[in-house]
Amino acid sequence: MSKLPDFEGLALFAKVAEERSYAGAARAAGVSVATVSRAVSRLEERLGGRLINRSSRRLALTALGEQVVEGAARACREAQSTEDAARDLSRQPRGTVRLAVPMSFGLRWVAPLLPDLFRLYPELAVDLHLSDATVDLVGEGFDAALRIAALPDSALVARRLRPVAALVVAAPAYLARHGRPHHPDGLRPDHCLGYAYRARRGVWHFTGPEGAEASVVPAGPLRVTNADALLPVLLDGLGVAELPDFIAAEYLGDGRLEALLPGWHLPGGALSFVTPSAQARPAKVEALAEFFAARLSRPDRTA
Repeated sequence: MSKLPDFEGLALFAKVAEERSYAGAARAAGVSVATVSRAVSRLEERLGGRLINRSSRRLALTALGEQVVEGAARACREAQSTEDAARDLSRQPRGTVRLAVPMSFGLRWVAPLLPDLFRLYPELAVDLHLSDATVDLVGEGFDAALRIAALPDSALVARRLRPVAALVVAAPAYLARHGRPHHPDGLRPDHCLGYAYRARRGVWHFTGPEGAEASVVPAGPLRVTNADALLPVLLDGLGVAELPDFIAAEYLGDGRLEALLPGWHLPGGALSFVTPSAQARPAKVEALAEFFAARLSRPDRTA
């Protein structure tokens, strides 16, 4: 005998008692009369006594049936209430979404959007995890992530929002002191600052005119786990770094940094909304996906 209660038997027995008919219970439950009869018989065998006395004209609960029916009906109502609440939750953007976002991008572009999100969906909450390290969405219980990288894990479902360019930059003070390189070979590795979570294992792979290729291995005095930490050294003219466009844009715009090596390109990435599965995605996650697709897909939002 199963250690779990016979939920089906209890529910169908309660329905028989309510309808005072096996046929009525079958119609109400959307099953066959035979299914109702088998479920009640199975429950009686499990409980060790008859629950219902039947004749050709009437149906009556036994003493044991009278004792069981109230609890069975209550369990059925509670289960129905639980299902209704879950169904409603799956349709309405409500509840908490655990969202993982790279730190610099999250601070610059996601956090400023949250007031609009909460005004649009007042019953939605966000547990925002800011880290440049790649989290295990399934293992760590995240509902979704925004990622700026190649996505090798085929078990995840990614919605590409927009491309993200990688730029090699330096301050005017650095260029005045060391000159402006015109080829990747002109970069001094000992001046190139590193970022720990680069997808390309710390090597800058350039593609240039007519498919030419060149590589630089950063060996400068600073390696960081968050690209914003590169900025003080960069702005002081003490090195060269690779930055994503959403960080570099502000400093390129006001001249505090300059882009190097026109005509040479590092492999680009993409901003993607990532979830463990596209199947039966809750309304709260679907709402977040649509919100970010509308707000972050436009280049002017991140560059």
